[in-house]
Amino acid sequence: MTDQLKVAIVRWPDQSPSAEDGLAGLLTDYHLRTEAEKGRAVADVQELPDRYQAEIRAPRTAFVGDAVLLALSGDTVVGCLVVTGPANGRSEIKRLWTDPAFRGRGIASGLLDAALAHATESGVSGVRLSVWKWRTGAISLYERLGFVVTESWDERDQLVCMRRAV
Repeated sequence: MTDQLKVAIVRWPDQSPSAEDGLAGLLTDYHLRTEAEKGRAVADVQELPDRYQAEIRAPRTAFVGDAVLLALSGDTVVGCLVVTGPANGRSEIKRLWTDPAFRGRGIASGLLDAALAHATESGVSGVRLSVWKWRTGAISLYERLGFVVTESWDERDQLVCMRRAV
C-alpha cells in the first residue's frame, strides 16, 4: 500500500464532484463485471437494470442515508463500499469494489475495517452482506474478517449471505 492511499468515509452530499465521478466509474465497472459474471454481458450502462443505472447516474440520491466509503490514492478514487443506514439493529455492506489496477494492496480490507468501525459508531449490533458464490476471493476475505455464512434473505440463485456482529 502506498503512503498516498487512504480510506475516507464520505457522506453525501459533502463530497466533491470529482470523487462522485470516481465513484460512478467504480460502480459502472462493478455492475458491468457482475452482469458478465452472471452470464449476461452488457456493453454499456444503458443495458443495466434501472436500479443499477440510478446508482451510477446519481449516487447521491441512490445512497442517501447511507455511508459511502472511498479509497483514495492521491485524488483518484480506487475503491468503494456502501454501508446502509441502520435498520432493525444492523447495517448492510454493499458494492465493495477495488479498481483492478490497485488490487492486492489491502484496499478492500481497509474499506471493510472502516465499514465495521462506522457500523459500530452507528450503534448497530451487526452487519450483513451478500456475495456471488463465484467471488471466492471476496468470500475468503469476509471470512478472515469474522463474517459467517448465514441463511439467505435473498432469493437470487448463487448468492451467499453472510453476517458478523460488531
